Amino acid sequence: MKILSENGLEEILSYLEKSINNLAKDAFENLEIDGGFEGIENFLQNQYDLRLENLLLAKNSSVHHLESGLKNKIIQQKQIIFEKISKQYRN
Repeated sequence: MKILSENGLEEILSYLEKSINNLAKDAFENLEIDGGFEGIENFLQNQYDLRLENLLLAKNSSVHHLESGLKNKIIQQKQIIFEKISKQYRN
């Protein structure tokens, strides 16, 4: 496995944010998922995790091989994304 740089991670997180926001828009406008808002949010969080791991694997890395600072950055970014989604679609 390769050690990922902070810039490489920033690129992945930026792409991932756009991808999840587009998926959220589609999910809340078109999909009917059991569980209402929470069901869609769980679906989106699972997609976030899967897509993140796939993007890291494409760069010959993995969440398990990242330094703790980069892992914290991922966690913080995920929280920010889902707070925005919650504010935008909860109403």
